[in-house]
Amino acid sequence: MDIPGRAAFFRAPGSTNDHDLGTFQIGSGAGPSGAGRSTVGLCHLAWEADTLAELQRLAGVLADCGALVGLSDHHTTKSLYAQDPDGIEFEVCWIIPADRLTDEVKARATSDPRPLLDLAAEIARFGAATEGGIGISVPA
Repeated sequence: MDIPGRAAFFRAPGSTNDHDLGTFQIGSGAGPSGAGRSTVGLCHLAWEADTLAELQRLAGVLADCGALVGLSDHHTTKSLYAQDPDGIEFEVCWIIPADRLTDEVKARATSDPRPLLDLAAEIARFGAATEGGIGISVPA
């Protein structure tokens, strides 16, 4: 259910909740959120996509509605960044399965700059349907 211009409600695939997340716009006079930078408040939420194909689909959905603001390769995770109508940032990421993490990738995650995510290259590398997070956020 959406309330155009005021609220949007989201439900995860397979969820039986009426909504898993509700977002509400506080009004046209609101400025961008300074939460986490200059004020107290919600700064960042993150969700995990099951596959790179799902991450790619979500990138399209977010881009189509003008919410996508960035793509980042964190080496161990592949992330999209978007903002709600009030400027609160959220992330959707795919986590490399534990058995695919090399010592080199782990080292780069803590030392290298974060390059722009190339989703097509990551899909070619890992496969579109490879389940993410296995052995990390999902038991092996």
